[in-house]
Amino acid sequence: MSRPALLTILLILQLVHFGSSRFVRDSDLISDGGIIDNKITQPSILEVVDLQADTVTCEPIYGFLPCATSVWGLLFLIIVYEVLLSLADQYVSAGSDLFFELFGTGIFGASAFHMLGMIPQVGLVLVTGVTGSTETAEAMAEMSMGLLAGSAIMLLTLVWGSVVAFGSHDLSVSQTSSNTENKKSFSLTGYGVTTDVETKATARIMMFSLIPFLVLQVAKMLSSSSGIRVVILVSLLIAFAFLVIYCIYQIMQPWIQKRRLDFVMRKYVQKNLLQSLLTVGGNPNVSIIQGLFHKLDQNNNTYISSHELRALILGIQIEEVGLDDDDYAAKVMEEFDIPGDSQIVETEFVNGISKWINPAKPSANGSSHEHKWFFRRNPKDEKTKEDQKRLVAKKKKAKGADKSWTNLVKAAYLLILGTGITVLLAVPLMQTMKEFSTAASIPSFLTSYILIPWATNYRLALRSVTSAREKTDNAISLTLSEIYNGVFMNNIMGLTIFLALVYIRNLSWEVSAESLVVLIICTAMGLSTSFSRKFPFWTSIIAYILYPVSLLLVYVLTTFFGWS
Repeated sequence: MSRPALLTILLILQLVHFGSSRFVRDSDLISDGGIIDNKITQPSILEVVDLQADTVTCEPIYGFLPCATSVWGLLFLIIVYEVLLSLADQYVSAGSDLFFELFGTGIFGASAFHMLGMIPQVGLVLVTGVTGSTETAEAMAEMSMGLLAGSAIMLLTLVWGSVVAFGSHDLSVSQTSSNTENKKSFSLTGYGVTTDVETKATARIMMFSLIPFLVLQVAKMLSSSSGIRVVILVSLLIAFAFLVIYCIYQIMQPWIQKRRLDFVMRKYVQKNLLQSLLTVGGNPNVSIIQGLFHKLDQNNNTYISSHELRALILGIQIEEVGLDDDDYAAKVMEEFDIPGDSQIVETEFVNGISKWINPAKPSANGSSHEHKWFFRRNPKDEKTKEDQKRLVAKKKKAKGADKSWTNLVKAAYLLILGTGITVLLAVPLMQTMKEFSTAASIPSFLTSYILIPWATNYRLALRSVTSAREKTDNAISLTLSEIYNGVFMNNIMGLTIFLALVYIRNLSWEVSAESLVVLIICTAMGLSTSFSRKFPFWTSIIAYILYPVSLLLVYVLTTFFGWS
């Protein structure tokens, strides 16, 4: 059993143990242990933590989850729920990524697999909006909008800034140069990151997700409830239309899907070795690759055999879903060995590694990677090559199919487990946060704006920083594209679910200050990333500053301008 799964079970068992205790009044409690109805009782852990619980009773959620009444007791529960929610997000993300790897790009990759990753955020909004009375749903509406706003702003400020900060390198170094001796000393303007054209296009697509938020601001100019309801409906329809158009666009133009798949598949490559094979600018370092070839050529016969190539694959620990080490060695040998003589010479090795570690750029000899597929000796060799491919496919058919079914079951299990935890925690988490806000005398939106996004975006933030540390244009571009895609789906899909609940249940909800803050912060970041491909280090500092600025904006809007 994996450590995350074991930790989940232990935490749930701990919650059940805590929930088995009920707080009682002072008049019913005698001494530290207490005697109730002639039965000796022992104080629970929460009774020790919750020093004020001895004077107030509370009702356990679902009848078995714990409850508390003091600030510290509620904070403890929030921390436990946040850890569990973070694990739920990890399970859902792993399951959706595995489905994406198995099926690749296409209709499901453009819609289903992308939406599955939004289960934790959307699940919290959906469950708290559907369950409970109208009064309860209205009370949770403000916190739900805080969750949506907090996630988008956190991704575009803290996570985006971390990618630029950890991915920064000397911008003056040539993209094709491997010489690092003349690197300049660190400076706020001389160091930074550069991205490709597709990343800039993704940022522009993200800007469309702000249109429904812009439409919502019209409701602040209206005084009638019917007029506000019409604005909410219009914004809902626009958001839903953008969601459908976005999915259709990815089917017609699958470059977004391919970039997302590239980002997902990067986790199969051990970065330390591959990073050493690239220059600072992200191009293949020919001299280093040639040195690697001579190290692998153990018998010094000027070529690499399949056995020696397999040693390289095991060292890098790279694999393809559904293939074992032998199958993948045969696949790599097939792609590297252009003549088909089962021997990889130095030139073939350099070209193959160059394509392997950075397929978006030309090979060392200056020719496009796609050109090498035309260099065949004769049609007979081509026919022999196809026969070999059929034999390899036939050989691995049975075990490949078994492994695919195993991966399908595993992906479904992870999705069900993560979704189940999210559904179970939705009401307890939101209710506990609301009670904590009341006990601590702080606005309820702050808890959902700050705490929940940390749990649901922790995985993406960690993966983004890890990818950014490669300091290559390709890694930075794919990472920022994933952030922009995440913000788009958070804004469009999250807002669609939220506004649908508000409209269908006819909730009394006024357009909150968070919606305007999302519009302001995301517009500022969206414009800067839509028209630039180079971001100096100082831009990461601005991004970091924008996060507390967003909190200040909400405070000013609610305190001095009367926003809800």
